Amino acid sequence: MTLRTQFTDALKTSMKAGDSARTSTLRMVLAKVKDADIAVRPADPLSDDAVTAVLRGMVKSRRESVVMYNQGARPELAAKEEAEIAVIEAFLPQQMDEAAVGAAVDAAIAETGAAGPKDMGKVMAALKAKHAAALDMARATPLVKARLAG
Repeated sequence: MTLRTQFTDALKTSMKAGDSARTSTLRMVLAKVKDADIAVRPADPLSDDAVTAVLRGMVKSRRESVVMYNQGARPELAAKEEAEIAVIEAFLPQQMDEAAVGAAVDAAIAETGAAGPKDMGKVMAALKAKHAAALDMARATPLVKARLAG
């Protein structure tokens, strides 16, 4: 079942249940995916990997908003963003834990033969190719940088 189908089914379910917050978030996600599809026309619609990347971007922007709302003493808006994050993350693949990220970084460094900071691009490309869905590159970048520096 594709992510689009999962979103559509979840939207129907939330509408029937009268869950307006979840319905609103799912409609927003479907609109964002449709916008991304339009941006790549006349090519084929986005793959599930590309949709996952769109979802990660949505989560990232909401996390930034949560920080700003908390700094601006707007906890009700921060709570709304956190609820949206929870709905979106339910459709994302399970993320690797810290130990798995470390092992993946070590394997990518060994695989590429990286020797220093100038090889960071090769390591990141190898990580993305192998673990794109389950690895948040923002978590991997500082780890790669530290391992290649030392």
